[in-house]
Amino acid sequence: GPLGSKNMLLEWCRAMTRNYEHVDIQNFSSSWSSGMAFCALIHKFFPEAFDYAELDPAKRRHNFTLAFSTAEKLADCAQLLEVDDMVRLAVPDSKCVYTYIQELYRSLVQKGLVKTKKK
Repeated sequence: GPLGSKNMLLEWCRAMTRNYEHVDIQNFSSSWSSGMAFCALIHKFFPEAFDYAELDPAKRRHNFTLAFSTAEKLADCAQLLEVDDMVRLAVPDSKCVYTYIQELYRSLVQKGLVKTKKK
């Protein structure tokens, strides 16, 4: 059901960002509020794109901008989230984050960067 795929996606995000500093993905809202989780997820697939170690969790606008623009450029992932909205909200809207992550996942699968179990 829908909850199963949501949890699967959350687990996938957790697995992909496991060794990244400043990232602890527990949900699709507050875990993404600094932008670091987005950056870590994108860096995992495009490590050449930017230096993750240089990022600062306090520089939220920079992190969101970097993550969304890199995902758009390298993964052809539609920029479904507005940086301004993400910065304005202390805790991002979980539906919006979930929708974006679904889109990112789909884009990575299309690029052949994520292997799915079912053909």
